[in-house]
Amino acid sequence: MISKISGLYAITPEEQDTAELLRQVRLALQGGARVLQYRNKLGDSAVRLAQASALRELTREFAVPLIINDDATLALRVDADGVHLGGEDGSIAAARHALGFDKMIGVSCYNRLSLAHQAANQGADYVAFGAFFASTVKPSAPVATLDLLRQARREISLPIVAIGGITVENGASVLSAGAGALAVISALFSSPDIQLAARQFANLNTNNLVRKMQHDFT
Repeated sequence: MISKISGLYAITPEEQDTAELLRQVRLALQGGARVLQYRNKLGDSAVRLAQASALRELTREFAVPLIINDDATLALRVDADGVHLGGEDGSIAAARHALGFDKMIGVSCYNRLSLAHQAANQGADYVAFGAFFASTVKPSAPVATLDLLRQARREISLPIVAIGGITVENGASVLSAGAGALAVISALFSSPDIQLAARQFANLNTNNLVRKMQHDFT
C-alpha cells in the first residue's frame, strides 16, 4: 500500500452534485491522478456515503487508491483504501483498529517535523506537510518551508505528501525538495481543463523522477 502514495494526489472539491463530482474526478483520473482523497466538509451523512460509494467504484475502474478525509467509519463502510487524519480527527491507533493493517493511514503534520516522527512511530503509512504556498482552501493554514521538507526527507522514511497552494508552476520545487506526491484541489478542479491540468501535474512527477535517476547515475 505504501508505494501507492506518489504523483498527483487529487483531493475532491466541495461539490454536492454527485454526478458533477464524478465527472470532474473522472477527468482527473484520466489525466493521471495517482491517488484520490474524498473530502466533503459540507455534505450531510447521506450525501457523503453516496459520493464515497460512487468514488469507490470509479477509483477501482482506474486502479487508483481512494482515501477518505477524516472519517475512518466512512472509509470502512465503502471499503476505501485508507483514511487521512488531521490534527483533531482521532488517533492513528483508533483508525488502525477500525480499518485493519491492510489499509493506509495518512496524517497531516502541517509544519511540524515532530508530528511526522510521532506519526511514523505510531504506524502511519504516509505523512503530509503544508501549506507551502498561499492556499485558497485554507488561507490561514500554517506555513511550511522547503527546508522543512528537505529535513523530513532525510529523517522520515515514509512517503511525503505536500499540500497547500501547489500549482503546475511551483510544484517542481516541492518535488525537488523531497515530496513524493503533490496534493492538489484548486489548481486541478478549478482548471478549465481538468484532464490537461492533471496531465501537467503528472508530468512534473515523471520529470522529477528522471532528474533523480540521472543524478543518482552520475
